[in-house]
Amino acid sequence: MTPEELLTTTRTVRKRLDLTRQVPLDLIERALTVALQAPSASNRQQWQWLVVTDERQRARLGELYRRACDDYLNSSRAAGRLFADDPERAAVQQRVHDSVAYLADRMGQVPVLVVPCIQTTTAELPAGNQAALWASLLPAAWSFMLAARNLGLGTAWTTLHLTYEKEAAEILDLPENVHQAALIPTAYYTGTGFKPAARQPLADVLHVDRW
Repeated sequence: MTPEELLTTTRTVRKRLDLTRQVPLDLIERALTVALQAPSASNRQQWQWLVVTDERQRARLGELYRRACDDYLNSSRAAGRLFADDPERAAVQQRVHDSVAYLADRMGQVPVLVVPCIQTTTAELPAGNQAALWASLLPAAWSFMLAARNLGLGTAWTTLHLTYEKEAAEILDLPENVHQAALIPTAYYTGTGFKPAARQPLADVLHVDRW
């Protein structure tokens, strides 16, 4: 793939994750090696990565995700309830809603769950510039997802399990100063073909020099 093709076809994969095919650990390590080339504040490289393949561990994390997702899907902020006054966009949102529900019931069955984390010097997150803190991890997590796509794997960016962040930390035996950013299900995908998604026109969101 060309860089442009990779960037425009790396989609959130939920229904098409192959739950039956094991993913070699060395493939995940290759994607993470790419991810470690991402920038971090002052080159601190405070990221830590948990790769969960154990069946029981995956099931426990999956149950936390399902519980959090049930609350989300029944809330006013759920994907399927957004843009209800726009029939075309509402239809897209309903498909997203359905795919979220699908993954919620199967998260614990996904062969690999990747949990990107950031390590701080204290148990409490530092006050002040949170953008700088998380910007030292999130580009690397996205690079992992791009690299996974390039290696024939599908991923999805999810954070709903953080509703139960403490419980997840206990499952993963995380030290108090290691903080989770996401839960990224990773697997081979079924079917073929990914294409760019419909997006708002650039002109609707672009501001030059001033708002």
